[in-house]
Amino acid sequence: MKTLITYCTTHGCTEKTATELKQFFGGEVLLINLKKERVPDLSSFDRIIVGGSIHAGQIQKKVKEFCNEHYETLKNKELGLFICCMEEGEKAEIQLHDAFPAGLLQSAKATACLGGEFNFNKMNFFQKLIVKKVAKVDNSVSHVNYDAIKRFSNQMNTIFNPFLFFV
Repeated sequence: MKTLITYCTTHGCTEKTATELKQFFGGEVLLINLKKERVPDLSSFDRIIVGGSIHAGQIQKKVKEFCNEHYETLKNKELGLFICCMEEGEKAEIQLHDAFPAGLLQSAKATACLGGEFNFNKMNFFQKLIVKKVAKVDNSVSHVNYDAIKRFSNQMNTIFNPFLFFV
């Protein structure tokens, strides 16, 4: 199985998460940062995973563009969609559903909110100010959900066998 993991990262959390995901997949796995690298021909991949981080309630523009540009191809592939955000529960689910087109969410084999982090070492003054004001956090904090990463990868690795229903 050949897997493509495409992502955008602003302060490194989504890249860390994508790298963590990669270790759970067998076969050839290619990581592509949509901000830095060219997207290869998608037809050569069996499985495509798309992820990004949420900032001010929105996923990165490059992720949206990728999903819109390759919508039909993605819909017809084994697809996984994830976000990294600091919200939890229902708020995180709303951000996930706002991040991707409805048709891709419906056809995805797995979707997940994989946690997030505020990395003050990689933020500029203005970003730190906003985080301090809005999130009421004044130093770096990580809430990457490694259990959610494992669950997401397990869902992606599950093979659907219709004959299991006849046992």
